[in-house]
Amino acid sequence: MERITWDQYFMAQSHLLALRSTCPRLSVGATIVRDRRIIAGGYNGSISGAEHCNDEGCYIRDNHCVRTIHAEINALLQCAKYGISTNGADIYITHFPCLQCTKAIIQSGIKNVYYASDYKNDPYALELFVKAGVCVMQVPFDKTNIDFLKIEKHQLMLDLLNKLREMGADEQELSYYEEKVKELFDSAK
Repeated sequence: MERITWDQYFMAQSHLLALRSTCPRLSVGATIVRDRRIIAGGYNGSISGAEHCNDEGCYIRDNHCVRTIHAEINALLQCAKYGISTNGADIYITHFPCLQCTKAIIQSGIKNVYYASDYKNDPYALELFVKAGVCVMQVPFDKTNIDFLKIEKHQLMLDLLNKLREMGADEQELSYYEEKVKELFDSAK
């Protein structure tokens, strides 16, 4: 298996954090990094101890959920809470940051923003990043690489093929599907 790059590693961490999101509208994760070391992480959700959107529903005002704290803000607040400087750090985010998060990122001194997916990219956010000298780069990431059930899925496919064989399925057709399963799940072993 080929070793992933640092950017892919930190982006994977952000996607893992997004799995903790309590927002049914969009799951977002953010990882703050300095000198190739993770210093904080956050995901979008409610404040600690409050109701979560996935339990109570979103609290929408002006087409935006006001119950949710964005992943980037949660990560920045974690640094503030524990006295960790973000000046000169990098942030890896699953989605392009909103305008409010953009301003917080700039004010925190973060110098590089890496994001995986475009999401309502605000032209003014891009303009602010340029004016502040913050480098913004898209890091393509296939979140299907984070599959906690890959081995189980592989076994299910093998079981299905064996069942089809027992039922008298055509061997030539089965060998085609066995080859496809092997290609898909070669790294599952």
